[in-house]
Parts: sequence; structure tokens; C-alpha cells
Amino acid sequence: MPAQPVRYGRPDPADPVIHELPPLRWAGESVVVQVEIRRDADGMWRGRLLFGAEEAVRSTAEILCAVSEPELWLAVSCLNSHHLRDLYRSMTE
Repeated sequence: MPAQPVRYGRPDPADPVIHELPPLRWAGESVVVQVEIRRDADGMWRGRLLFGAEEAVRSTAEILCAVSEPELWLAVSCLNSHHLRDLYRSMTE
């Protein structure tokens, strides 16, 4: 019987991981903003934005794409609050 491989604390990069971003203010309310990232089979890093609480989450397509994880985070950091507000507004109207 083959031995099970040792698994350390790092998750499989192909499994999506969700990270919290600063909340967004919209119509006087605070909207939860998260980014879901994963590494695709082709080695590219992809991500989507999630808006709202668990019961009413709205998400974009995988609009973020980069060759490496640091490059993906650079793309996320370049999104200003007005970009996030416009994305959220486009999904709610």
C-alpha cells in the first residue's frame, strides 16, 4: 500500500483562496469585497472579485490574470475604490 504524501500548511494553489479587501461604501452601506484567486492548470494565476455577504454574493468573471501570484496582487492593488464601485454598480443595476 503506497504511503500518503506529506502535506504541509500550504494549500494546493489550484484550489481557490478567498482574501478580504477593504469594504466598499455604496448607498450609505458597507459592502464586503473579497478576491478569489487560484492557479490554473496552465500555470497562470486568475482571480475574480466577490461583493456582498454570504447570502447575496455577486461575483465577476475571472477578470484578473497574471503570470505569477505577486503580479496578480499588483493588479488587485491597482484597483482603486472607484473601479470597485463601478464594478459593483454594474452588477446591481
